[in-house]
Amino acid sequence: MSTAETLYSRVEADLGTFSVRPLDPFADAELLHGWITHPKASFWMMQDASLPDVEREYMRIAAHEHHQAFIGLHEGRPAFLMETYDPSELELVGLYDARPGDVGMHFLVAPSDTPLHGFTRAVITTVMAAVFADPATERVVVEPDVANTAVHALNEAVGFVPERQVTKPEKEALLSFCTRAQFEAATGLAGASI
Repeated sequence: MSTAETLYSRVEADLGTFSVRPLDPFADAELLHGWITHPKASFWMMQDASLPDVEREYMRIAAHEHHQAFIGLHEGRPAFLMETYDPSELELVGLYDARPGDVGMHFLVAPSDTPLHGFTRAVITTVMAAVFADPATERVVVEPDVANTAVHALNEAVGFVPERQVTKPEKEALLSFCTRAQFEAATGLAGASI
């Protein structure tokens, strides 16, 4: 990977370098297929996806004006998936009053046979710092499944505050928000930048 492809990078004291690059729907499809069909990715809701399904889904995202996908790297190796979207156009339309500067976010950590202590928290911190690296971002919005208690705890650790439960076509979701100030207070990362 050339440094020109790196969109965001940060160093986590005990775990090393985390970075984010654009996702390539064809080159990354096989990698993504293994991640999203893994049993630990059940909340991603693509357990039965075929490789062509994954290619089609990420081609659709790549072509969408209001949805983006990225590959996250740990020490230069693919380790997580990150998606951002405009919640006034996708996912949450009509479910809350979107504000200018709102950015929706999803993330998925790749399955690992050798988990590292604090790794998933470092990933969500990197994802949030990357989203807030855009000065136009005022608030990050998430809508995880109400049953996904592990992600609720991670969200809280980086500053998210749950607002209420919302009903989406595919799930009951916990609508939660995190402002830049809440993220900085929770993580100690002031003025996240590229």
